[in-house]
Amino acid sequence: MLTLVATPIGDYDEITLKALTTLKEAEVIICESTKETSKLLRHHGISGKTYEVLDEHFLKEDLQKFTDLCRDKKVALVSDCGTPAFCDPGSDLVEQCRKEGIEIRNCLGASSLMGLISLSGLKLHEFLFRGFVPQETGARNEAYKNLQAELKQTKRAVVLMDTPYRLQKMISELESFFGDHFIVLATDLGTAEEQILTGVPGAVKNKLTKTKAEFMILVKPK
Repeated sequence: MLTLVATPIGDYDEITLKALTTLKEAEVIICESTKETSKLLRHHGISGKTYEVLDEHFLKEDLQKFTDLCRDKKVALVSDCGTPAFCDPGSDLVEQCRKEGIEIRNCLGASSLMGLISLSGLKLHEFLFRGFVPQETGARNEAYKNLQAELKQTKRAVVLMDTPYRLQKMISELESFFGDHFIVLATDLGTAEEQILTGVPGAVKNKLTKTKAEFMILVKPK
């Protein structure tokens, strides 16, 4: 059996009792990083676990090995933080387990996406999650142009994210492509450094003091 376990985004104590019980009882824990996961478990007095690593460098044969483990043992899947199998390689394992008829369960918990939506203060009955923007400059610009058309056509808010060191870069790009749109920037959710900034991109840029942070951005249609 495979159980997806949401883990804290910032504060190690923001975890459900069900998640802790699942991690204690798991025979194998599949994670992105043993360093991050073992720190969380040690904080809660859990030790002596067997770990397997499923990250962006996994091979096809690794996926089958993990699937076989899920068939034979109690396996917990976690990401470094937040809800697993969302914008990380864990989704491949979930898909493979479902194909092979293996039971899959969920321990709901922290989600930076839902944190952003609730903190935005906007009445959003629907929105578009676009996730990571391409790294290459030409592809990034093309993605932003497509988003411009999408926002105009659908009138739905769009959620974007990128790696921490591209925080300032993305705000500057949004100023160029969505200069008159209202945006919500959430950085370091769940930590003491959590910050929510709102306004047009230029105003947010002027208020932003961080050069690097975990972040998500919501762009509101006009």
